[in-house]
Amino acid sequence: MNLDEIMSEYADLELRLADPAVHADQSKARTYGKRYAVLTPIVATYRELEGVRQDLAAARELAAEDPAFAEEAAELEGRIPVLEEKLTRLLVPRDPNDDKDVIMEIKAGEGGQESALFAGDLLRMYLRYAERIGYKTEIIDAQHSDLGGYKDVTVAIKGREGVWSRLKFEGGVHRVQRVPVTESQGRIHTSAAGVLVYPEAEEVDVQIDPNDLRIDVFRSSGPGGQSVNTTDSAVRITHLPTGVVVSCQNEKSQLQNKESALRILRARLLVMAQEEAEAAAMAERKSQVRTVDRSERIRTYNFPENRISDHRVGFKAYNLDQVLDGDLDAVIQALLDAELAEKLAAHS
Repeated sequence: MNLDEIMSEYADLELRLADPAVHADQSKARTYGKRYAVLTPIVATYRELEGVRQDLAAARELAAEDPAFAEEAAELEGRIPVLEEKLTRLLVPRDPNDDKDVIMEIKAGEGGQESALFAGDLLRMYLRYAERIGYKTEIIDAQHSDLGGYKDVTVAIKGREGVWSRLKFEGGVHRVQRVPVTESQGRIHTSAAGVLVYPEAEEVDVQIDPNDLRIDVFRSSGPGGQSVNTTDSAVRITHLPTGVVVSCQNEKSQLQNKESALRILRARLLVMAQEEAEAAAMAERKSQVRTVDRSERIRTYNFPENRISDHRVGFKAYNLDQVLDGDLDAVIQALLDAELAEKLAAHS
């Protein structure tokens, strides 16, 4: 898409968002709003660049008659390459899912109870990060472990813009090195948890034929409670054409669990469809966890050294305590910078 097309689309979106009728449909208004937010920095930078170019032309004319304007012209001339580079970066093709919300699954892996506790630490880290950014979170399903961690937990993360763009890098095996609470002799153990990240699919993104679904109900398992283990409220959905199976038991009602399972199913089917359509998307998903094996780790959390290391981009910092409290900005920025550099190289 060239700049003229972007400017035209931006003007059209401004008109649409000013129409009260559009806001009567929240889904449509949200879609327009997200796209408008994506285009705004491009349009603002382009307009600033054009303004500087016009000012420079005027300053040069004045400088020909009055040397006092030469300094102003030099300053304006210096701003142009900076703005041109910024605009080039903004025009790099974006991941089509960048503005989608996210469904994240965190699974305990090697390490038994320690891995489940670490899965709980990762969940807290992402919840705190979302809180700092202003994203909203919702636990869709959870299987607790005996010591308070999670065998498996699924969370939806929503925001005004860019949730997938910032969290898509989190998919993979996360390795932890620390002394487990179950270790009596103070030895450092290594265990792992897996994170899977999906862009959340809207119903319009993925059409599911009810005839393609097998829905089974079963009794919830896990820690006790008034509604747990007493009714067949848990739901398992099998998508027959693909064999994808999703189960949810976190909610008290069968209907709520069914809706939650369908959300996860739509997200998984969206990813599958994109993988089949685009080799690039397939390559990206291959970087995520297939088995929760320590050797496949993307990131290491070393407690004795208070160190976090992301092995994909060579990022390393010694503020693990802050990272686990939700301060993920630096590591995510390093991944964003690496992605941008790769895209710029591909389009140079």
